[in-house]
Amino acid sequence: MSIIRPEIEIVDRTVDSIIYLEHGWPNDLCRWHSHEEYELHLVTATRGKAFVGDYIGDFQPGTLYLTGPNLPHNWITDEVWKEPVEVRDMLVQFSQSSVDHLTSAFSEFKEVRQLLLMAQSGIEFTGFNPTFARGHFESIRDNKGPERILAFIRFLVRLNEHAEKKTLSVSKISQPEGGSRHARIGQVVDYIVENFAEEISVERAAEIAAMSPATFSRNFQQVTGNRFVEFVNRVRVGQACGMLYATDEPVSAICYDVGFQNLANFNRHFLKMKEMTPSAYRETARKELIPSQERAS
Repeated sequence: MSIIRPEIEIVDRTVDSIIYLEHGWPNDLCRWHSHEEYELHLVTATRGKAFVGDYIGDFQPGTLYLTGPNLPHNWITDEVWKEPVEVRDMLVQFSQSSVDHLTSAFSEFKEVRQLLLMAQSGIEFTGFNPTFARGHFESIRDNKGPERILAFIRFLVRLNEHAEKKTLSVSKISQPEGGSRHARIGQVVDYIVENFAEEISVERAAEIAAMSPATFSRNFQQVTGNRFVEFVNRVRVGQACGMLYATDEPVSAICYDVGFQNLANFNRHFLKMKEMTPSAYRETARKELIPSQERAS
């Protein structure tokens, strides 16, 4: 199994529209994989590295994530943990169609759709009370039928209200949803993702959005949460991440392939965004995500 091709997991939703799971560590479910469902994921024990799309970061007990459809993910416990853990992960999986049916029936629920759009890139809910989070998971676990659905909706509403949401990966950037302004900014986002290696000026982006450069810059930051140049660099670094662990191309070549004009600038932006050098990122991703038997072959 290649780390660029995660194992595809098929979730059986023929009985329940919302699936609750919990498991310990080590466990066969702890692997680099993806599935069509959204996944709310609470780590309850151990520490280690979280892999979500092109993101690599630290997790600890109480860390809470939401991953979107087909976004690869894995949580790898540090090697210092020697003893098995009975429960390391509590998670809930649900489908896009379930949410769509809910929003079509109850228009008030549409306000959480932006949260689900963000989840396309993966979200960490920083600062969310871990006891509070565990209580929500236990309520979903312990209830059945309509009460389980209500417990799930209540949890989604609380998560949507939580202010500190950290977007993790750029491998699944979703087009912002909303009115005309959002749609035009979304066109620029799509253009950046498709043309990241080219020189992309604010003036060209403003032209695509049919705005003046000043108006565009202001609106772009409001909609995406990033200044334009920062966003372009973020996309380029995200593309570089995929190339680092999927190819043997030298870091110096990848730098230019993704649109940076010099290696020092590339290394500086990469270190700022990923908190490690490109070489360290490649080594970490390959060490942790490629199965040991494949590395030995």
